[in-house]
Amino acid sequence: MTNSTSSLRILATTKKKLNWLIVLVAWFGQYLRWLHILNPRRYIRILDWYIIKKFIGTYIYSIMLIISISIVFDVNENLAKFSQYHAPLKAIVFDYYTNFVPYFANLFSPLFVFIAVIFFTSKLAGNSEIISILASGVSFKRLMRPYMISALLISVLTFYLGSYVIPKGNIVRQNFESMYKNKKHNTSADNVQLQVGKGIIAYIQHYDNNMKKGYGFCLDKFENKKLVSHLTASEIQYDTISESKYHWKLTNWRIRQMRGLREHIISGTEKDSTIMMEPTDLVFSKGQQETFTSPQLKEYISKQIDRGSSNVVQYEVEYHKRIANSFASFILTTIGVSLSSRKRKGGMGLYLGIGLALSFGYIMLQTVSATFAIQADTPPMLAAWIPNIIFTVVAYFCYKKAPN
Repeated sequence: MTNSTSSLRILATTKKKLNWLIVLVAWFGQYLRWLHILNPRRYIRILDWYIIKKFIGTYIYSIMLIISISIVFDVNENLAKFSQYHAPLKAIVFDYYTNFVPYFANLFSPLFVFIAVIFFTSKLAGNSEIISILASGVSFKRLMRPYMISALLISVLTFYLGSYVIPKGNIVRQNFESMYKNKKHNTSADNVQLQVGKGIIAYIQHYDNNMKKGYGFCLDKFENKKLVSHLTASEIQYDTISESKYHWKLTNWRIRQMRGLREHIISGTEKDSTIMMEPTDLVFSKGQQETFTSPQLKEYISKQIDRGSSNVVQYEVEYHKRIANSFASFILTTIGVSLSSRKRKGGMGLYLGIGLALSFGYIMLQTVSATFAIQADTPPMLAAWIPNIIFTVVAYFCYKKAPN
């Protein structure tokens, strides 16, 4: 009897475990059923792979071709300057052209996308492949899928390079240009005044960025719009080897502390101090916004706005432009496919010309977007997105006309 009871208990326990296992398997089955939606093979068929390989291959080929031509022209233009300033060959190759290629490839990526789309799509249309695809029951909307997938890959790559990789290379390239090409680099600033904290105003009469040293320094602290502390120093030196940021050394300093109707004055020869400013806050050089990664750019903009600086428009435009540029691939791909997918008598010359004019117009608007924000007092975000807004309308019109 005892053995029979034990067997029943073991059987009941096993049954419970099996029930839990069945529930667990069923739950995982539903979960795995949802995962098949993320399977690329669900969306990418043989036709898609065919067009994607054509698109990406032509895109890379056009970049290599046009950038090679650009390098030849750039060498021809700057060879005299390189010789005049005795630029080393190693620096020319690895500091300048190694960073020149990705910068301009990313800058003109929308143009390369458009050229790639026009080139291979018109070839497909000329060989009656587009007609065959549409005649087999594939809609024009379905035909756009591999193009949009390719545009997505290029957009992600463009955004990543422009936001995180190329800015680091721009620092090296711009340093090379200032040493061996232009010999013009802003290394000093006069009469700089900025807010370094809430109610704390700093002033430097002259700042030398090469030595990271300032002269004629003042630091005023206000509470309830009343001056409570006034610090002066004949020299201020930024500590470049300190592990912490904002570390400055004051020379021949003096502090006046206002206590009602009385003053308390202390002074000294040298003093280490933490002041919430850096050399990059004091000296602005042309193209400096291109040397910041997107997180650094966002932090810099936020810091400058808190300080009440008015010289942040071009930085805001650069930040929003990097996001807006990633959508250019979708817009110009749509225009390119719409213009070149039909087989036409007389070739694609006219439509290729129209398409190139549109793509150059798009790039021109991107280039002058900062001017809209500065001269026309346009919000920086809107100025960066103006080309996308205008050409999205053009792309929609072309897309609607294409199937007809």
